[in-house]
Amino acid sequence: MLEEDNEETISQVQVPDIMGKTLKEAEQILKENHLEVFIEDEEIDKENTYVKNQIPSSGITVNEQSKVIIEY
Repeated sequence: MLEEDNEETISQVQVPDIMGKTLKEAEQILKENHLEVFIEDEEIDKENTYVKNQIPSSGITVNEQSKVIIEY
């Protein structure tokens, strides 16, 4: 019974569209939506680098705190 209660507390969110945004903008949008950001190179210039692909795609429903992989 306790396990069922824990499952209900995990909220689901829809992955926002971050395509074409700067990495800095994308990070902010994902954090506002309770999602984690995965960028391969953390040293990159986030204000002048743009998102070319995201995994999962926008519109997909995932658990809060899921990772969104950003490709640039």
